[in-house]
Amino acid sequence: MASLTLPSPPQSSSFLSSSSSSASCSLTHRSLAFSDSRSRIHVPNATVRCDLSEPLNFPNGKPNIPILNERTLPKFLESARMQKTVNRSNARIKLFSGTANPALSQEIAWYMGVELGKINIKRFADGEIYVQLKESVRGCDVYLVQPTCPPANENLMELLIMIDACRRASAKNITAVIPYFGYARADRKTQGRESIAAKLVANLITEAGANRVLACDLHSGQSMGYFDIPVDHVYCQPVILDYLASKTVSSNDLVVVSPDVGGVARARAFAKKLSDAPLAIVDKRRHGHNVAEVMNLIGDVKGKVAVMVDDMIDTAGTIAKGAALLHQEGAREVYACCTHAVFSPPAIERLSGGLFQEVIITNTLPVAEKNYFPELTVLSVANLLGETIWRVHDDCSVSSIFQ
Repeated sequence: MASLTLPSPPQSSSFLSSSSSSASCSLTHRSLAFSDSRSRIHVPNATVRCDLSEPLNFPNGKPNIPILNERTLPKFLESARMQKTVNRSNARIKLFSGTANPALSQEIAWYMGVELGKINIKRFADGEIYVQLKESVRGCDVYLVQPTCPPANENLMELLIMIDACRRASAKNITAVIPYFGYARADRKTQGRESIAAKLVANLITEAGANRVLACDLHSGQSMGYFDIPVDHVYCQPVILDYLASKTVSSNDLVVVSPDVGGVARARAFAKKLSDAPLAIVDKRRHGHNVAEVMNLIGDVKGKVAVMVDDMIDTAGTIAKGAALLHQEGAREVYACCTHAVFSPPAIERLSGGLFQEVIITNTLPVAEKNYFPELTVLSVANLLGETIWRVHDDCSVSSIFQ
């Protein structure tokens, strides 16, 4: 039986840059004015340097991973409304991690200034999952961090058993923190005799004993209505926007592109935040699951820097064909941005084939080292999720973060 081993909390900030081959790097941070007595680091406008003991070697190239380990939110979220602090000294909060993405869970715990709860998760020889909490949660608010990423069925079942263990241990409230909600694409019937699996999974999580769900960038808004319990929807766009704002690209040269008609609302909101950039739409017709055929482009991209925005990249067929069309229409550079990097084969071959200047994703799903390539940039949403968890715990507004 194999048990879960979590990484130890980081002791210092670390950053990687794809533009430098040396083992040293520097980055300037701007810290928010949070009055947090538990903060380990709070140095506004300070330059942080890090020295790696040896260069990192990845078989497919070194990705750019600007993970913010300091307890700050993205610069994009800075405003006067964030000056108001919340009570963060309540000891009745417990944070546990599943096996799907322990690195993200550890970053969230580090931001929140709490220790990850002790939990024993094992697999029996026949594949059955065993979960035992190694500390008391009686009367506590429990947060379980577990994306239902591939293998989706394994991770979903693990989440359900974790919820059941907390319920039977008399936890006061159980919140399922699901950075990536699997089965979200099966949210409607497009033809006869289909299952709406998103509703089924919502029922399973509810019946297991969860009192609340916290999810990132759901595939469609109606998925929140499938739950009979409160759902807090976290938008990860601010993290990507904050990174794009650091690029030296004129706002007049930008155009935001939706890879399909269904993502127009998402792309429009993204464009509005990018100095109200113009919008273009790729019209495609899908002949089957994970099979897309690009048909036409609505909008002007000639001579511009095109930023393609989607909620997830699975096999990368849609976004790769869209990028090829943009180049045909005269786009100078093409960037791909998404929250969830599922990266099912042959996604890596398509994304690293020279169509994209940069592929920007977040760490809601773990990215295996074998899937790294030079154009890849991984942004951390740990600080955003940690702040959201504190606000849920202290009954503060969550939506005010994104306004």
